[in-house]
Amino acid sequence: MDIITQPVNQTEKERCSSAPNHKWFGLSLQALVVLSHKPNACTSAELAGYLKTEATMLRRVLAKLAREQLLETREGRDGGYRLKRAPETITLADVYLALRVGQPLCSGMIDTTGIHDFGQEMRVAFMEITDEVERKTIEVLQQVTITQLSERICTLKQMDLNK
Repeated sequence: MDIITQPVNQTEKERCSSAPNHKWFGLSLQALVVLSHKPNACTSAELAGYLKTEATMLRRVLAKLAREQLLETREGRDGGYRLKRAPETITLADVYLALRVGQPLCSGMIDTTGIHDFGQEMRVAFMEITDEVERKTIEVLQQVTITQLSERICTLKQMDLNK
């Protein structure tokens, strides 16, 4: 059974804001895994079909990865996206750092502190914690490559991505 099919209509696609956000990381990883199995360039429309997301938003995500030298882009009839480096050399940390879409997820707790003495003491403690979480996140992500992530995906064996 072909797990990845083209969406029938817009409601089947995941809608995601075009403004940078934390969903970009997940979409980027999925796109890179698909691209790691494609021998030729893949258009944004084709990738969006695999990921069930909007091509316009996906192009913004892919543009950031291209600026950070993770993707190669080509225009024209044979245009599209392809990996610029071998998938076994691209770590999840490379992708995470390339996107840098704002503050770490846990930094929202800093916004909950007040301007009073207790609030400011909590702010310092929260900042130390969020800095450590960010360091640990990057440390873990550095240990996994796109190839390794791809190997964890059982359904890739059932998909025909070499078209």
